[in-house]
Amino acid sequence: MASLKAGTRPPWVGLGAAVWVQIASGNSYAFPLYSHSLKSVLGFNQHQLTLLGVANDVGENFGLLAGFVCNRLPPWIVLLIGAIACFSGYGVLWLALSRTVQSLPYWLLWVALCVATNSCAWLGTAVLVTNMRNFPADRGTVAGILKGYCGLSAAVFTEIYGVMLHHSSSRLLLFLTLGIPVSCFITMYFIRPCVPASSEDSMKHGHFMFIQATSAALGLYVLTTTILNDILPLTSKLSYSAIAVMVLLLLAPLAVPVKMTFYRSSRAVIQESQNDPSDGIVCEGREDKSEPLLSNSSTEKYLGGPDENNDVSEINMLLAEGEGAVKKRRRPKRGEDFNFSEALIKADFWLLFLVFFVGVGTGVTVLNNMAQIGIAVGVHDTTILMSLFSFGNFVGRLGGGVVSEHFVRSKIIPRTIWMTLTQVIMIITYLLFASAIDGTLYAATSLLGFCYGVQFSVMVPTVSELFGLKHFGLLYNFISLGNPIGAFLFSGLLAGYIYDNEAAKQHGFDALASTMTCLGPDCFRLTFLILAAVCGFGVIMSLILTIRIKPVYEALYAGGSFRLPQSSTH
Repeated sequence: MASLKAGTRPPWVGLGAAVWVQIASGNSYAFPLYSHSLKSVLGFNQHQLTLLGVANDVGENFGLLAGFVCNRLPPWIVLLIGAIACFSGYGVLWLALSRTVQSLPYWLLWVALCVATNSCAWLGTAVLVTNMRNFPADRGTVAGILKGYCGLSAAVFTEIYGVMLHHSSSRLLLFLTLGIPVSCFITMYFIRPCVPASSEDSMKHGHFMFIQATSAALGLYVLTTTILNDILPLTSKLSYSAIAVMVLLLLAPLAVPVKMTFYRSSRAVIQESQNDPSDGIVCEGREDKSEPLLSNSSTEKYLGGPDENNDVSEINMLLAEGEGAVKKRRRPKRGEDFNFSEALIKADFWLLFLVFFVGVGTGVTVLNNMAQIGIAVGVHDTTILMSLFSFGNFVGRLGGGVVSEHFVRSKIIPRTIWMTLTQVIMIITYLLFASAIDGTLYAATSLLGFCYGVQFSVMVPTVSELFGLKHFGLLYNFISLGNPIGAFLFSGLLAGYIYDNEAAKQHGFDALASTMTCLGPDCFRLTFLILAAVCGFGVIMSLILTIRIKPVYEALYAGGSFRLPQSSTH
């Protein structure tokens, strides 16, 4: 792999390419767009469809294997695995829905959907781990940007589904089968580890602001065109023009590395002139060419040279053994690199897991039942509800990263305080849902989407700050399991059970309750009250966690700038 000198592409090219992968990694959010066709064409009942929703959530969030692999294989292989999973899983669903293959068993479709959405974990892990290591001093900002684009993917897929694919579920599944792997193949060359971006780069803040602004413009544009197309269908020419503008906005982050290539800062030019031609920012390719910290070559520079090779080898071995023996005697402190087993015995790890589980577990319950919630209160077209939730989710993910990054640097306020505040808002939102007051459904949906998004953008950098970046992929994906566990408990068991009971009361019999439609606010009222109580518990846990980790942030961000801790040797 050719080396690239300071001021050129990396690591900004990788961040720009990661935008496309993050949009692709939100493919699980497209489930509501084709689920109704699975039910009608394949003859599924509501119970079977609900179980497919569980497969969708399990596949999306089961990323332990991806987290384990990302430290052992280069990012392009992780992306390739995700592309294969997407192609094979959605391919089976397309064969079934298009009736190309008749009578595929239900269990095969459940597994296929689980495999298809598991691509989300592989794609998201590859870009998150790589870019957070490339920007270690800007973890909150990078996590907010990438998670923001992932949250926006639902609106992007809705735009493609309505404008370009003309509301055809079969075409959508074919698009997911082929389009996502193609985008991975195009971007995998650019997403690779680089020498971390300099914290002294005066233009870095402006570059991040530009990417955030273009992502916000994309979100507003997609929301506007989706609503307009629902009210006033666009002509064929206008439809493709709308898609072209969306693609240009998705390409906008690449303007940063293009600008840096042609208009490099004076600092970069001076640094390049002072450096040896071989000393540039090198992006790792398919093999790792980095040297160990105590290699023979580096020791020779300090202890003599090639003529003293034997002495150097002996001294090198003694130093390595001595350093390892000393550092093995202590466990890592919070802020240093933890391995998986060391993190599992820390109270802070499980507190963060519980707080995230409460926030996303209750939020995904509303998301999975969005269509039934709308129909129960008289809203039969839930497309706008999905768009509002998606846009709120995007704003929460992007804003959560930006706001938490600002206050952690200026006031040294732990990021988890924003999980606390948004879960307080979620309590109010669930009470609004339960009250079913006229005119509050759309506002409550947008607000819940915002709070739901903040949970993701805050959890991601918090994991890296408390437990390090070395095993970040595995630790982050383990905490992400709070999403499918919450979906199973709060949506599959709680909401489904209450909904079926209320439907049985309305229709007067139990035998077909799972296929009956429930109408009225009582369908979900008890569910929303329980979710509000669960969030109350989450607020208490989040406050405890915030108080406990305050000293960690004081050590990391003293003086208003991030200081990388020394990693412990295990």
